[in-house]
Amino acid sequence: MQYLLLNKPFEVLTQFTDENNRATLKDYVTVPNVYPVGRLDYDSEGLVLLTDDKQLQHRLSDPKFKVEKTYWVQVEGVPTDEALDQLEKGVLLQGKKTSPAKAKLLEDVTFWERSKPIRFRANIPTTWVEIKISQGMNRQVRKMTAAVGYPTLRLVRVAIGPLQLGDLQPGEYRTLTFEEVKLLKGLAKPVNTFVRPYKNKKK
Repeated sequence: MQYLLLNKPFEVLTQFTDENNRATLKDYVTVPNVYPVGRLDYDSEGLVLLTDDKQLQHRLSDPKFKVEKTYWVQVEGVPTDEALDQLEKGVLLQGKKTSPAKAKLLEDVTFWERSKPIRFRANIPTTWVEIKISQGMNRQVRKMTAAVGYPTLRLVRVAIGPLQLGDLQPGEYRTLTFEEVKLLKGLAKPVNTFVRPYKNKKK
């Protein structure tokens, strides 16, 4: 079985083919027969897990397993404590409230230069925020920050469960270690909620 971790560059599709000749995973990943676990938006950057382990792929993509993903998000403005609290409690998106998240401000964040600079307005500062979620709604993080008044300018996924971005550069990938694969398979195990009924002992 193959287990790979890729740092997906900006404006690359999380798939191997595209009818419109946009950049895809095929331009970066040379290992055959591996497929992405879940998606990362075209205009987002960071970690994508790829594998040919279909069972693991299916389970990690299933929302019921609630694998936490960590994003570092550059937003327009400086989020207030109230905005962060709202992100953590959940926000309404298309009539549905998002699950609780974790959100905090970050300092001294340094990343590689993006192929296209972010939209910049001299009179409005930008801030990096760490957001951790276990849901997978379409463009969820971007919609969440916009809903509390701080549009996303740049989004980088830095962790998938225990897997960290580390020093992987855009377009680079590596093979997971044995321990990392073991941790992933542990995340993909269903939680046993069965409780054995209590029986009174006969006297």
